[in-house]
Amino acid sequence: MHSSVTRILKLLIAAALTAGLALAVAACGSSSSGSSGGDISLVAYSTPEEAYNDLIPAFQKTSDGQDTDFKTSFGGSGDQSRAVESGQPADVVHFALQPDMQRLVDAGKIADDWDQNQYHGIVEDSVVSFVVRKGNPDNIQTWDDLVQPGVEVIVPNPFQSGGAKWDLMAAYGAQINEGASDQEAQDFLKTLLEHVPVQPGSASDATSTFTSGKGDVLISYENEAIAAQQAGEDVDYVIPDDTILIETPIATTTDAGDAAQAFVDYQYTDEAEQIWADHGYRPVVQPVFDKNKKDFPVPSGQFTIDDLGGWDKVNADFFDPENGIIAGIERDLGVATG
Repeated sequence: MHSSVTRILKLLIAAALTAGLALAVAACGSSSSGSSGGDISLVAYSTPEEAYNDLIPAFQKTSDGQDTDFKTSFGGSGDQSRAVESGQPADVVHFALQPDMQRLVDAGKIADDWDQNQYHGIVEDSVVSFVVRKGNPDNIQTWDDLVQPGVEVIVPNPFQSGGAKWDLMAAYGAQINEGASDQEAQDFLKTLLEHVPVQPGSASDATSTFTSGKGDVLISYENEAIAAQQAGEDVDYVIPDDTILIETPIATTTDAGDAAQAFVDYQYTDEAEQIWADHGYRPVVQPVFDKNKKDFPVPSGQFTIDDLGGWDKVNADFFDPENGIIAGIERDLGVATG
């Protein structure tokens, strides 16, 4: 009887040890895989959707990306930022401009040190360009050409689209670069917007509007122009001498897992940066940019948003929906600023 009880106790102890070991291995496997596995919700501005269609499967082939599943959402940058602020699930956010990221920092959804890497949280660059009909029949070369009689210009709505803010600040800054006063540059913006018959909600929607036949010139990201050409659209594009460097920020949210951080880190690998370049974006990793620099000449009068005072100042002065310069112009034209 005693030996029988002893045998049962040994069996129970052995079973417990086996179960404990299994749990330990499972926990160890979960920890060691860290960034491997799990769901990643990506919320981004509209134009990089095609690039992400290549970046996501490339990441999934890496050791960090194995067994990861993605849910994606693309749209106007401002709309996307406000959606995440209001509760839309997101692990990785990629916006068209810094204020859309700052909104989520202020809401506690993005850590305030999100930009503390060597690239300041910027994953790819672009410049503002003029997309024109094949052969450039109107000979659009400069900003002044956009405000000639009869020229129709397509620009997204700056109160929905981050791309539109870059477009309009490129127009303003180009005037300053060329010696105009602040008031003269503001007057140019008013004249330019008078030539805009429709303002779609995102940069991608603006491209679709233009390629469907509306307008004579589209102000847009260089990468949007390249993407339209790659898609077989009958367009050309012009990079004006005076234009702005577009920098788009990426970050993980405060409750994102290791897989999300691994995906952001992957963006700065040579492989990922080349994918960005293949889709018409300017790489931020210097060796990859150097490899592709013949495709991305630096405009002679290129400037940055910091040259115009930085986004905090620009957003307050130009894009405040109540008192901003652009809001005033848009209201006069009957365009929504909400």
